[in-house]
Amino acid sequence: MKRLVKAMALLSVLMFICSAQVLAADIELAKKSTLEQILKSGKLRVGFESGYMPFEMTDKKGNFVGFDMDVAKKMAKAMGVKLVLVNTAWDGIIPALVTKKFDIIMSGMTITQERNLKINFANPYIIVGQTILIAKKHEGVVKSYKDLNNPKYIVTSKLGTTGEQSVKRMIPKCTYKSFETEPEAALEVVNGKADAFVYDLPYNVVFMAQQGKGKLVFLDKPFTFEPLAWAINKGDPDFLNWLNNFIYQIKNDGRYDQIYNKWIKGTDWIKRVQ
Repeated sequence: MKRLVKAMALLSVLMFICSAQVLAADIELAKKSTLEQILKSGKLRVGFESGYMPFEMTDKKGNFVGFDMDVAKKMAKAMGVKLVLVNTAWDGIIPALVTKKFDIIMSGMTITQERNLKINFANPYIIVGQTILIAKKHEGVVKSYKDLNNPKYIVTSKLGTTGEQSVKRMIPKCTYKSFETEPEAALEVVNGKADAFVYDLPYNVVFMAQQGKGKLVFLDKPFTFEPLAWAINKGDPDFLNWLNNFIYQIKNDGRYDQIYNKWIKGTDWIKRVQ
């Protein structure tokens, strides 16, 4: 009996030591969190690329505006820190995050398995999908992405995006042309140099309203499922936890709805950026 009591006492001591070590490890991990660095510096540095309507744009006065910009302001306010916006070229935005040029990517980024190997994503804040703007001359002939799967059709999208990936994966036989920016790719169709432009639903809604009347036909049923989310560096559970709780909170207290109605449902903002 005495041996059993001693063994149980020893086991309790060992469990306490292990628990203390785990707790100490957790505390050290928390101290290294980007969230702690943000609070210490008093700055939330947000990486994005201006030009993706209606998520991040530059208005006539040179200010960065859009859906993501408004959410970033709410986020910084919730943290009690200053917002610092870092406009970054899309093809270098993930390397810039990894090398800590900023704290978070808030730039209409779609979650993909390839990207998720390099970075972590918070819970999605909006779901979009790829849609198609086709030249008016193809109305009634091209009815879905499947009809474009032919070398005779020139299809455009933006370099390095899920629009480009979806074209290569789902319309492999078309003649594909990539462009550095969304407007360049879409205008190729407007100007009669391409047959179709493939891109995210929100962007195509806006472009159609601005420049597509009488020139384009909008195939507005998404043919892909694409959740957009904020991206952070790997190995940071504390920052990820804060972000997930933040998006859950604003989606249920009215703040998200205000931003969504302003930038996704509304069109008054268009005159500020044209």
